[in-house]
Amino acid sequence: MIVSKPLNSNHTCLVQQVLPLILKNVPFDAKLAASTTKTQNPFTIESVADVLKSIPRFFFQSPRSIGRQTGFRHRTPLKQRILKKEADNIANNVLVLGPAAYRNPQKVTLGINKATEFYHWVERFFHFFHNEVTCKEMGIVFARGNNVKGLWDFLKEMSRRGNGELVTTSTVTCLIKVLGEEGLVNEALATFYRMKQFRCRPDVYAYNVVINALCRVGNFNKARFLLEQMELPGFRCPPDVYTYTILISSYCKYGMQTGCRKAIRRRIWEANHLFRLMLFKGFVPDVVAYNCLIDGCCKTYRIERALELFDDMNKKGCVPNRVTYNSFIRYYSVVNEIDKAIEMMRKMQNLNHSVPTSSSYTPIIHALCEAGRVLEARDFLAELVDGGSVPREYTYKLVCDALNAAEEPSLPDDGLRKRIRDGIENRFRQVMKVKPIMKHKELLKCGEIDI
Repeated sequence: MIVSKPLNSNHTCLVQQVLPLILKNVPFDAKLAASTTKTQNPFTIESVADVLKSIPRFFFQSPRSIGRQTGFRHRTPLKQRILKKEADNIANNVLVLGPAAYRNPQKVTLGINKATEFYHWVERFFHFFHNEVTCKEMGIVFARGNNVKGLWDFLKEMSRRGNGELVTTSTVTCLIKVLGEEGLVNEALATFYRMKQFRCRPDVYAYNVVINALCRVGNFNKARFLLEQMELPGFRCPPDVYTYTILISSYCKYGMQTGCRKAIRRRIWEANHLFRLMLFKGFVPDVVAYNCLIDGCCKTYRIERALELFDDMNKKGCVPNRVTYNSFIRYYSVVNEIDKAIEMMRKMQNLNHSVPTSSSYTPIIHALCEAGRVLEARDFLAELVDGGSVPREYTYKLVCDALNAAEEPSLPDDGLRKRIRDGIENRFRQVMKVKPIMKHKELLKCGEIDI
């Protein structure tokens, strides 16, 4: 039972007492409410929202996902999920791939039921009045648990309360974003079209969110249809810079995943067409739009177009950043034009546009080692460490092996070598704290490398 003491001053303590009850599947009933506290209403908006926010982390996340990246940069392309097919595969003991892999369906169902029970328990026994924040967090629990029918029923119920103050446009937009991240893009699109049933009117941000979700699974036809709808004369939600930037970024990002040269050329052409259309309509592209298109052109070896965009940035006063220069550095390193890659990095330093990090030095160091210019690679490695960055273990070992093979002198400073070793080991310890199940078979053999 929850200890009887005043907790209004610090809702974190209350959250820490409620979560074990949820994990132990303790029923939220009148008996628990009577033994909770002597105060009239110990729950606040922040405490209830924190409890609901913790449900997906404890019930929906698989053990293999501990320490995973928050973004999707290095993941496989997201695909539209079919929940009925996943349920049949789980019932027939067939391997399930994607976001639902290694999830425990019973634990997910338990988490949704306990969250719903807690949501109505604080409202019934403590006369707690839910607002937009708690309603949104409860909807996120349904969305993270992939219970789309329960989500829609919950939104219908909440839309009848409070004169539409619980379910707002921002709440439904946030739920659409969560459904898109879970791979339920068709369900996200259906929620977008059902906003009128919840007495909400979509705005330009809602359109941008659903367009981004469609682009993530490669449904560019539907995304372009929504964009054309927004571009109609007199439409209530005309597109903005972010609308075009989402499509430009998606065309460039997913163009390389097709594996077909014709499809890649088509995607890059569409990105350039949207960029010119954005300029024609009077929008001023920001650095993100430029970076997306420059990166796509560099990856498809359209360096002339990339340099043209780079010059256009400088003329229009859009200051390039590290991402802009890294695109050119990676391209020149791949095509073995190392001097031009070094020139771009020096230009970034001289103009104070950004500070080069490991992502800037690593392509140059690898290209120098492949070209046999090991002394320059050694100098750039030392410069990287002096700048406050830690090289990757593979980069460090590559330079060491190249120096030993060429019988060249090693790094002159013993303190520099010690800093590199300590930095790599500290980074490894941090990863081990997040993912203790990882087994590092062979650490960097610093004592065996003569540099």
